[in-house]
Amino acid sequence: MRRRISLAAGGLALAAALAATAPATAASPDRAQGAEGAQSAQGAQRTQDVEYFTGPDGHPRHTTIPASPALPRPLRPSAKGDGDVTPIVTNGPVGSKLDIVFIGDGYTAGQQGDFHTALRAKWAKMSAVEPYASYKNLFNVWAVDAVSRESGITNDPAKGVTKDTALRSYFFCDDIERLLCVDTARVESYAAKAPAADLVVVLSNSAKYGGAGYNDVVSQVGYDGVATASSDHPKSDQVAVHETGHSLGKLADEYQYDEYGTYTGAEPRDVNISTLDAGKQAEQRQKWYRWLGRTSPDGGTVGSYEGGGYYPKGLYRPTENSIMRTLGHEFNLPGREAMIAGFYRHASVLSSETGPYGTVSRRERVTVRLAAPTVTLRWYVDGLEAVTARGRTEVVPRALGVPADGRPHTLTARAVDRTDAVLDPELRGRLKGSLVWRVTR
Repeated sequence: MRRRISLAAGGLALAAALAATAPATAASPDRAQGAEGAQSAQGAQRTQDVEYFTGPDGHPRHTTIPASPALPRPLRPSAKGDGDVTPIVTNGPVGSKLDIVFIGDGYTAGQQGDFHTALRAKWAKMSAVEPYASYKNLFNVWAVDAVSRESGITNDPAKGVTKDTALRSYFFCDDIERLLCVDTARVESYAAKAPAADLVVVLSNSAKYGGAGYNDVVSQVGYDGVATASSDHPKSDQVAVHETGHSLGKLADEYQYDEYGTYTGAEPRDVNISTLDAGKQAEQRQKWYRWLGRTSPDGGTVGSYEGGGYYPKGLYRPTENSIMRTLGHEFNLPGREAMIAGFYRHASVLSSETGPYGTVSRRERVTVRLAAPTVTLRWYVDGLEAVTARGRTEVVPRALGVPADGRPHTLTARAVDRTDAVLDPELRGRLKGSLVWRVTR
């Protein structure tokens, strides 16, 4: 169950949580220092951990920045159209889908069409990456218009350029050129306008490469993370995909800091780093042992490769170079499995907008939507399967044999995702769902 506290307070809570879990979860040097700073003297400035990217093909890094101050009151519209919400992709009812909210920054009232164009282009690239590509039906995508007084982003193209924007995006955050920070309290205010928000992506109006990941944020709205990316750089979508590996997949970073030495702590909770090499994993049936020896989509074979979770020694990762290590690569097999688990934390294997109150007539067409091509579907009338309807996403109760006898009858759809991208039997047991309707005359 997701915790719900204000995002502005989340910086201190996150930093404290990082410090409290340090023995169990590997952390970067910058992150560790930030956690200590957040817990030092009472009244010290609250901080927020962020991940940034020095280049399109480089390893990410972490740093700690001051947390955004809480807004004294909800933001009022700054101009006509400010806060408008537009559905970009609609695949089913809110609550049955994973809802991704894109918010634009540095777009004036007359440039909101440009924001929507950039959004569609970024989502097309993000959703082409597996396992997004196989699970496109699981997502709703929303655009929230944030009208800025000026076009562009602060410190773009160079340090010292100032822009008055709705979300206060700026490069050179923490004096790091490619670190693209935002006012997260303002992000929260705009994200709250969408019908639902499980994940938030801020597109800042810029062609300059940059981005940031605010991972494991907690908010009253309830989303799992915030990613920022420049709108018009051709590779900035990879920033957002990598960040969803943290927020949705709960995956650890698989890169390292050479100066960090050897990891000597407890076994990390993260599914994609381990103190156990391939032999010990197989012997103890731990971590990604089910995937050992299989060819991974990011290249090579799943095994144990030393270096990960920020440590060059003492921790292993599943493959040589997945997207959790270097941008521009695929999720490895254990990573894909974790991402699918993350998708299903928010979305259902089966959804429908027919009969919103659970009631349909005998003559009404009942339509369902499946999460992926790997989902199998069966229909039942009063508990007995209508074999001829297997796999059909549209049925009519009367055609399935529901009689007009005035008695109560039920129509049930049952779905199971049989994807071969999931080997964990406990997770496979959760990849199922059903919908039931009461059939009237």
